[in-house]
Amino acid sequence: MSGLWLIVAGFFGATAVGAGAYGWHSLNDNDSIRQIFMMGVDYQMWHALALIAVSWLMAHPQFKSSKLPLVAGIAFSLGIVLFSGTLYLFALIGYVPVEGAAPVGGILMMTGWLALIVCGWQSRTVKP
Repeated sequence: MSGLWLIVAGFFGATAVGAGAYGWHSLNDNDSIRQIFMMGVDYQMWHALALIAVSWLMAHPQFKSSKLPLVAGIAFSLGIVLFSGTLYLFALIGYVPVEGAAPVGGILMMTGWLALIVCGWQSRTVKP
């Protein structure tokens, strides 16, 4: 399962680089639109990197029976799609097709970070 999260991280990382290149070179007519688009890129890339931590946790023996890394991975992935995806669509088409998707995506991203916090808290109480 840890390999799957590494694949997901690589996918989101690679598409963030592609989106960043597109946004920087193709949206130069309107700075505010470019800023919105590039914010989506930034959040996508940071959370792609967080998915690498999820992959590591999934492979770590201490978390084999824990669902927290899985929760973090799902939350980060859905958060990227909803938050960054909404920003991309808004920048490209000029409106938000699904109201409330970006805030839900942001909450999911925070949920992923909270799951990592709990993993860290649990790991400090376990003796090797």
